[in-house]
Amino acid sequence: MFLYQLFNFFFVASNKEEDSKYDLSLYKRGDLLEVPRTLFTHFGIYLGDNRVAHLIPDILPVISKNKSAIAKMVTNNRLLLGVITKVASVRVDSVIDFAYGSEILINNMDKVCSQNPLDGDEVARRAEKLLGSVTYSLLWYNCEHYVMYCRYGMAISYQTYQFCTTVRKIVFSRMSAYLTALCGIGTMLYLGCVTPMTVLPTLLISFTIWMAA
Repeated sequence: MFLYQLFNFFFVASNKEEDSKYDLSLYKRGDLLEVPRTLFTHFGIYLGDNRVAHLIPDILPVISKNKSAIAKMVTNNRLLLGVITKVASVRVDSVIDFAYGSEILINNMDKVCSQNPLDGDEVARRAEKLLGSVTYSLLWYNCEHYVMYCRYGMAISYQTYQFCTTVRKIVFSRMSAYLTALCGIGTMLYLGCVTPMTVLPTLLISFTIWMAA
């Protein structure tokens, strides 16, 4: 009995500490909230009354029909598997579940986006209207596309743009052109198939990468 009371005391204290971490008075209906999750930043729209609408990948609805389990906070494992399988939904969670223990930034995208934000109620109405299952795409429709449409009226993702720019710099670089040519020539020499039909594609691919760099 004593151990149960002791456990219960620490559990309640932990919950109170978690609750006090986020001051709900700081958030207004229609605010754009962002937190770090895995390798990317996660975004949501504050609806009021400790509710955040956000688009989040989640594998659990595919493998379980347990609504209470699905409604619990989406862990990083569930999120990453959802990204791979392209399964996601726009759902409403508490501020604590949305934040996943991270610090929350409020309307930080207002400094980045050239478009003025819409009225807070209109932002929240758009966010609520899109609730439900969606097909997820890391590049073409992620949580940032969702909140940017709701708050600014245009579905864009700065993270996606930065990611594609970085990949382009890596793939379409002079070093990549050199390595492609060397690997192609090395493979042909190893297999003993140095012919115009094998040399030409190797040089063409290397030249294309070189010109795009």
